[in-house]
Amino acid sequence: MIKVSDNAKTRIEQLMQESGFNVGEHFVRVGVKSGGCSGLSYDLDFDKEMKDSDKIFEDNPVKIIIDKKSFLYLVGTTLEYSGGLNGKGFVFNNPNANRTCGCGESFSL
Repeated sequence: MIKVSDNAKTRIEQLMQESGFNVGEHFVRVGVKSGGCSGLSYDLDFDKEMKDSDKIFEDNPVKIIIDKKSFLYLVGTTLEYSGGLNGKGFVFNNPNANRTCGCGESFSL
């Protein structure tokens, strides 16, 4: 399960609307890919279609899809958004990460 904070929900709604997506119909695709200074990095995008191998979750009410491989790395993660003067943008609070880099965009297990 992936959770979405109130701040992240608000920002996702804004970005989806600006990009021609509908938060009630379309999805936020969250994934993990190789790379970053800690070995794995987070990937976040919008999508209009699910694949057969996707898992779907809904929280706050944002529909999130994750491929099965990435799901193993992201179970229990909360997606947050920080937009202040020192804000980083979207932040993944991942309880499975043993080590994260200073920018918070990559991690290792």
